[in-house]
Amino acid sequence: MKHVTFLGLGVMGYPMAGYLSEAGHRVTVFNRTTEKAERWCSQYQGRRAATASEAVKDVDAVFTCLGDDPDVREVVLAPGGVLDSMPSGSLYVDHTTASAGLARDIAAAGEARNIACLDAPVSGGQAGAENGVLTIMVGGTEEAYARAEPFLGCYGKTMRLIGPTGSGQLTKMCNQIAIAGVVQGLAEALNFGKRAGLDVEAVIEVISKGAAQSWQMENRWQTMIEDKFDFGFAVEWMRKDLRICLDEARRNGAELPIAALVDQFYADVEGMGGKRWDTSSLIARLNRQ
Repeated sequence: MKHVTFLGLGVMGYPMAGYLSEAGHRVTVFNRTTEKAERWCSQYQGRRAATASEAVKDVDAVFTCLGDDPDVREVVLAPGGVLDSMPSGSLYVDHTTASAGLARDIAAAGEARNIACLDAPVSGGQAGAENGVLTIMVGGTEEAYARAEPFLGCYGKTMRLIGPTGSGQLTKMCNQIAIAGVVQGLAEALNFGKRAGLDVEAVIEVISKGAAQSWQMENRWQTMIEDKFDFGFAVEWMRKDLRICLDEARRNGAELPIAALVDQFYADVEGMGGKRWDTSSLIARLNRQ
């Protein structure tokens, strides 16, 4: 078993770190909110470090699941930060959904310090993290991925090395672009069915067995028609992800008209007070028009 560190105990990182502990690894955790780290230590075998730099000394691997590019840069790339404090020959895996440019900067800084780095954003939401069945899309070298795979298997169901550094983040962008369109389409279909006077449950029972089927339909239609959104992947997080997608599209020339439009719909939802609502709340702006 290895000595590993997990930085960032949010709704995703908390259970992911727990699975590493349950697999028998010696786990050190750090979270800016001390109470979360203390609660984690009361639930799992492991120790809490006072600082991120302290947490990563003398470890085999470090995992981060933070908020956005600036958070990762501050914690990982700043002088005296994580990469400066990790031992030579160790492994760094970033599960944050961030930009491909940041992944490349981290990999370059890691290479200069003999630290193998992977960008490995995840999909599956809070439920996927809690049940240990996340999808993990990875960018980096085959050698680094081979070292990381046993750890990723603790909380991942589907894992794949997509390509070189940045490929994991670019794949996560594809994921979020696809989801944005699917959720908006489902919201429109449910709202249309309701306004047409149809039995929406019967409609879903039928169309979910055909070409319209999706994870969103299977898992969100009921709460969407009940106007319940106090759970799941927050609108503000999705808008952060879509911003990253749109920024990358401006660099590579891809057209994302649907993603850009849905981002504006999410801005409307935020204006309704739905900043922390689940992303399925796109239907709320249709229901309340």
